[in-house]
Amino acid sequence: MTVRVSRTFEFDAPPEDVWAFISDAEQRAGAISVVDTFEVHGDGRATWHVALPIPMIRSTISVETEEVEREPPTRVKFVGKSRAFRVTGEHTITETDGGCRLANEFVVDGRLPGVESFFERNFDEELDNLENALRASFGTTA
Repeated sequence: MTVRVSRTFEFDAPPEDVWAFISDAEQRAGAISVVDTFEVHGDGRATWHVALPIPMIRSTISVETEEVEREPPTRVKFVGKSRAFRVTGEHTITETDGGCRLANEFVVDGRLPGVESFFERNFDEELDNLENALRASFGTTA
């Protein structure tokens, strides 16, 4: 089973401010609550150590992430691979009158029982975390 979620955020901030956050692998990882620790390796690669509270997983999972598409200053797409799941995330910025819109899409393919159901239950909260971190990065609240 595949879990797919999309959500769009509207900001009264310049697109450059949103790009500065969303194109930074460290800031993206830091906004996600299940990312326990992470290392940024450069060249669009990072390792996320993810702690999923599901019975099949007793320790953190290393997720090797890599940017697969980057179109500054409007779009970045990454893929993360681990023994438990594969995740694809895509962020697209569109300028609007007085600000911008950020479209987010995530797809998770679980490889272990419980992974998809965890993400299905928690994706909304994780997207709230991402939006809140973005707003905090340029000094506004939702």
